[in-house]
Amino acid sequence: MTVARDIMTADPRCVGENQTLVDAAQLMASLDVGALPICGEDKRLKGMVTDRDIVVKCIARGGDPAATSAGSLGEGKPVTIGADDDIEEALEMMKRYQVRRLPVIDGHELVGIISQADIALSLSAEEAGETVAEISE
Repeated sequence: MTVARDIMTADPRCVGENQTLVDAAQLMASLDVGALPICGEDKRLKGMVTDRDIVVKCIARGGDPAATSAGSLGEGKPVTIGADDDIEEALEMMKRYQVRRLPVIDGHELVGIISQADIALSLSAEEAGETVAEISE
């Protein structure tokens, strides 16, 4: 059985919930990624922030990314999967919630992220294509 831990990208970098959106954008640029987990001071996952979130939810509304915390964009309880959960369950979660990146937790600790790229590299072309199509609906 393939589990989330088998295909995830391990050791993701987080932006702190009290760091600014400028900090988040700079970290995204240095890592060449379009999304980051938001982690609290308690080391728990608080949400995800994307480059699009920064533009649409802050800058386009006249907000100041240097004065806006990353945590302010973390809406609701983040969708996650357990590190030892079957990959089929992870795929279903991504489809159901239409998320392109799925944080992987072990207990309460963030240990990885499953992205569409991880799926494409790990699954058959047919299964990967079906999953990506359903996420993008």
